[in-house]
Amino acid sequence: MNITLKYISICITVSAFLTACGGSDVIELPDTAPAVDSTSAKPESKSSIDDFKADNGTLRDLLNNQGKEEIGAVNKYLWQASLDVLSFLPINTADPFTGLIVFGKGRAPGSSQIYSANVFISDPALDARALRVVVRTSDGLASAETQREIENAILSRARELRIAQAKL
Repeated sequence: MNITLKYISICITVSAFLTACGGSDVIELPDTAPAVDSTSAKPESKSSIDDFKADNGTLRDLLNNQGKEEIGAVNKYLWQASLDVLSFLPINTADPFTGLIVFGKGRAPGSSQIYSANVFISDPALDARALRVVVRTSDGLASAETQREIENAILSRARELRIAQAKL
């Protein structure tokens, strides 16, 4: 009887958890949403892409945010400096809300070594503690000195970008 009660309590807990997870509303994107009249009960639905852009802006607006020092949840100077310093590598994934940039494989100018890198920016502050760089070579992880040099180059470039924008 104890085992049966244990199974019943587990089933109730799991079903409550799954029910809580499934209760979110789904917002349809404008290009996949059916035409909706103005008396619709769903205020999130947009009848055209122009209305959607007018209310929410575009990705370009987010990235060209001139008034603030952050893009999404990360420092815009660190973000841009990372892209500048590691520009010889192709970008596989970039997410300004989590602060992760995943670079593909490529060769540094004047080098025969193949590199790839991940950059993680964890804070909206222009601070060395907000930046983590992992560089890999074809042989495994790059040396700690190489990773530190790249972090320093990114931080220096970020400071240059901030100073240049302050002079405008």
